[in-house]
Amino acid sequence: MASPLEPLLLLALKGQASMRPPIWFMRQAGRCLPEYRELRARSGDFLSLCFDPEIAAEITLQPMRRFAYDAAIVFSDIVPIALALGQKVWFEAGEGPRMGPLPAIEALAVEVEASTGRLTPIGETVRRVRAELEPERALIGFAGGPWTVATYMLQGRGGEPARAEARAMAFADLERVGELVDVVAEATWRYLLMQIEAGAQAVQIFESWAEHLPEPVFERLVTRPHARIVSALRAAGATAPVIGFPRGATETLVEPYVQATGVQGVGLGTGFSRELGRRLQRSVTIQGALDPQLLLAGGPDLDAGIDELLAAWGDGPWIFNLGHGVVPTTPVEHIGRAVERVTNWRGA
Repeated sequence: MASPLEPLLLLALKGQASMRPPIWFMRQAGRCLPEYRELRARSGDFLSLCFDPEIAAEITLQPMRRFAYDAAIVFSDIVPIALALGQKVWFEAGEGPRMGPLPAIEALAVEVEASTGRLTPIGETVRRVRAELEPERALIGFAGGPWTVATYMLQGRGGEPARAEARAMAFADLERVGELVDVVAEATWRYLLMQIEAGAQAVQIFESWAEHLPEPVFERLVTRPHARIVSALRAAGATAPVIGFPRGATETLVEPYVQATGVQGVGLGTGFSRELGRRLQRSVTIQGALDPQLLLAGGPDLDAGIDELLAAWGDGPWIFNLGHGVVPTTPVEHIGRAVERVTNWRGA
């Protein structure tokens, strides 16, 4: 029998149903919380926050003090892997990450073994959070998806024009771009293993830019690297469940992705059919897919959206989450309302 303190999130990722689904939100650490903004205003640049274990742990725990989330996710970003591999990385205020010229892929590959050691402050953040978090609440580690990180590395910035240019490069020379993605994947599984060894009980791969990729390109740049990450973690002895989030992938790509990668959970965006979710629940735990705009709007529409998802997927296995991250202008009372509605479902 499971321990009464075993986190609901971990039970869900084992395929077990509970009285209610566990709940956490992507981008719950920071973004809309006033205490985060206050801390951010008197701290250093964003990248410095990610590499300061004391501050990053505090940011990770802030939403856990406010809301009855079932899991915390470590405060960091998706770009530290590029920095650890030797590419210059910095943040422009209000514009996000910027990167210097891309080193040769062969030079990046040489840095894979050493890259994890350059990310040890994030492992320390994980240790600090796990030491303070209640045992019934899970801690999630994460990394950016290899293709998403590679698009930043190729273009030096985010935004749709940069994404389109990266896709064009992939279409023109899939194998060469695939070599870069493979190097990132090798560094990524080591980074996730470090987080697991530090206390992360589950990890998520944020493939934020998986949209607009036809099947052969998606298989080469998303499915294959994610499968490599999962298999390498298992070969290294890590048993923590992996949640894959191929954001923007079409419904026809998600089922083959689940089968090929071996993930224990899969994140679904807001546009996925309830029927697909129910079908996936036969073989994997699903996560999502409340529209972040509903959370922003609040009121009866938010209640109705939550209730509709609970009716469709509530018997699980399912992790209640958004289809993407919390919008920065979301009122904190809307988050509280959503968390309360889910955690009180069926009188749980």
